[in-house]
Amino acid sequence: MSSVRARRGDEVPKWLRGEKPALWLRLFPLTVLVLLALADRITPNDVELSYYLAALPPLAALLYGPVSTAFVGVAVALFALRGGEDWGHGDGVVLSLMLLCATSVVISWSRIRRDARLVTVGTAAEVAQFAVLPPLPASVGRVHCVGLYRAAELGALVSGDLYDVRGGPHGVRAVIADVEGHGPGAVATVSALLGAFREAALDDADLPAVAARLDRRLVVDSAAVEHAELFATAVLMEFADDGRSVRVVSCGHPPPLLLRNERVTELRLDPAPPLGLGLTGFGPPAVTVVPLEPCDRILAHTDGITEARDADGEFYPLAERLEALAPAAGGPEDPAHLALLAEAVQRDLVRFAAHVEDDVALLLLAPDGQNCPDDGDGPDGRDDGGGRGNGDDRDDGESPEGRGGAAAG
Repeated sequence: MSSVRARRGDEVPKWLRGEKPALWLRLFPLTVLVLLALADRITPNDVELSYYLAALPPLAALLYGPVSTAFVGVAVALFALRGGEDWGHGDGVVLSLMLLCATSVVISWSRIRRDARLVTVGTAAEVAQFAVLPPLPASVGRVHCVGLYRAAELGALVSGDLYDVRGGPHGVRAVIADVEGHGPGAVATVSALLGAFREAALDDADLPAVAARLDRRLVVDSAAVEHAELFATAVLMEFADDGRSVRVVSCGHPPPLLLRNERVTELRLDPAPPLGLGLTGFGPPAVTVVPLEPCDRILAHTDGITEARDADGEFYPLAERLEALAPAAGGPEDPAHLALLAEAVQRDLVRFAAHVEDDVALLLLAPDGQNCPDDGDGPDGRDDGGGRGNGDDRDDGESPEGRGGAAAG
């Protein structure tokens, strides 16, 4: 599996995820019971500590199952009866304590059943969410890919961002998009866009036609809802069969980043309007052709990353951080490099901005990454020809991401 799906587990208590409490917490009622028994022996008779026993059965009901809770209740009852009539100034209090123990056992039984149902419902929800946005394969055709997804909603695995990589008769195509809004209300739109993209990857001959299909899907869905304002930003990519170029279409989305020789540059694109506005019929979006070299990596992302802020209100500088994180994740020839780099970005983002309020999606792509030279003739394993070993005939003064400009689809 080459997708990292983060659930914001740091904000979800373990008991809400069906996990057992920590060992020290499970031992707490027994520890208190033993300490009370010891304290009762060493303190004077006029010092009454047994009243604290009344807190142990309800606490055990929150931590143990019904059988263990019953054992705690029996221990508490025996301790109370040992004190005779002096404890609680009458048998009525002892009887109340026994009723409390019995009630705690019933509460524990009900809690166990509720927890089991929550785990079942949570598992079904996870299966449904993975069906909407399944993990990416390690590679599609000659393109290696890794995705990272972090939903803004507490406990969610899918929200308002999406990505996918699909092979088809027209090559390997990838999409990353950000739907308006997030949470459960955006999941239906995400599912509709992914379905439209997967069909377009098989049927449509060029990227502008793919964008038009996604745009039409949102327009039709929006028309069925009164006063709906449904739109999404997206980047579409299509890799050449030889891995030496990629065609890119942007629909109002942040441009991808190109990692080459441990340097990060932002692709210069001619963005079209966002999807869902019905404007693709007035003019197809421009296609930018980007030449690639061996070991090049492309990072596409949503604005949840670049709009994350630290305590001082500064935005997360993804391009700068990526240059520092890439070498630590190993060389591009390493098959695990993309996954390590995605996880490094996630950890760095959480350290930078403790509270990320928006959905975060990141898609790392390495076309033909296994052809990375271990020891090249030039710096960083490249030819000495200044990056022209792949048929790149641009002028020396032109940046790699600027070549090709806008071409008709």
